[in-house]
Amino acid sequence: MDERKTDRRVGSERKASRFAPEEKGVDERRMLPQDPEGMGNVEAINRELEEEGLKPEDGKNAGDSRDTGDQGESRDRDETGGNEEKESGYTPAWKLVLITVLSIFLLIALLLGGGYFYINYNLSPPAARGTSPIAVTIPKGASSGEISQILYSKGLIRNAALFRYYIRYKGVGGDLKAGEYRFTPGMTVDELLDKMVKGEVYRETFSVTIPEGLTVPQIADLLSSEGVVNKERFLKEVNEGSFSYPFLKEIPPENLKQRKYRLEGYLFPETYTFNKGATEHEIIDRMLGQFQKVFTEEWKQELAKKGLNIDQGVILASIVEREAVLDEERPLIAGVFYNRLEERWKLQSCATVQFILGKQKDRITYKDLEIEDPYNTYLHVGLPPGPIGNPGKKSLEATVYPAKHDYFFFVTKNDGSQGHFFSKTFEEHKKNHAKSEGSW
Repeated sequence: MDERKTDRRVGSERKASRFAPEEKGVDERRMLPQDPEGMGNVEAINRELEEEGLKPEDGKNAGDSRDTGDQGESRDRDETGGNEEKESGYTPAWKLVLITVLSIFLLIALLLGGGYFYINYNLSPPAARGTSPIAVTIPKGASSGEISQILYSKGLIRNAALFRYYIRYKGVGGDLKAGEYRFTPGMTVDELLDKMVKGEVYRETFSVTIPEGLTVPQIADLLSSEGVVNKERFLKEVNEGSFSYPFLKEIPPENLKQRKYRLEGYLFPETYTFNKGATEHEIIDRMLGQFQKVFTEEWKQELAKKGLNIDQGVILASIVEREAVLDEERPLIAGVFYNRLEERWKLQSCATVQFILGKQKDRITYKDLEIEDPYNTYLHVGLPPGPIGNPGKKSLEATVYPAKHDYFFFVTKNDGSQGHFFSKTFEEHKKNHAKSEGSW
């Protein structure tokens, strides 16, 4: 073997060992020697590389590689240091979650608030344009949408679509009744729906006053003359109509047989307003309902203390109604009849004879007093079998709360005052009668 070659190989091994990773001062990443004092002579290193058959890349030398390595290290350091800086400036994850959740809730709150305002506003009544009722006709079979459009066109609601959904929400779509209505400007949506659900359609009305003390036939004549009822149908309904009022059950069956009109005494006198076209049954039912409203449970109990039921109280009140003219005398006259009933005297009421005659006479004759009839209190003791008219509230109240006194007689003064003379004895009564006749 050639010594030079051997030396060169050995030298090569020796030189190569300078670049080994294990040797101190070698850059393990770049495999370049490092000069502990300044990286050494770059040109010398390049020459050694050439001798070994290794050329540095064009335009680059070992120094450049070192510089590149240094730049890489610097970049690594920059990246590492930069990340640390960025990490130290990051918002913690829990804060991001909190901000997101709060943002969502805020958005929901805004949407709900806006929705509530929108719904509340559009379901509120529009500004009223006047106070006159607005005529609205709801056709038969109209849908919720059609009804909404009709009300919207009349200026009664703000939003037809929302009103239609509100009808669905309330679940009353199938309960809205057709007909002609009168709605007042400013009515709420609930008031509009309530009126249509109840079917409170507009009807032309009329008013009629039933005076106190009229008999059933007289009431029939009055209503017939007003064009309200048919007289024959009215009288038939009085006797045959079905009415479920508890006070009617207290009428003794034996007394009913003697009464010409079953409901005499219970058609309460009042000023009534009826719908045009009201039936005879509806009108009678309204009067009976008013009687029940006026005749309280307290009155019933007070009569029971006196040994009378409602029917007997009504009979007595009907006599008081026909005998009295002045309201202040009603309790006095009721007291006279109570005294007579207690002593088992005949009531001797001219009003009962007038009822028998069926007409008002200015003067009752002795012959009239002798008419045989269960209602003739000049012939029969106690109360007649039924009322002789339909008493008003004041006569009913006077019968429930009569004046307490010792009078057994009374006679009209005939002085224009419409009052009466009251007396305790028959002798006093004769004197008062003479005063009434003006013969003393």
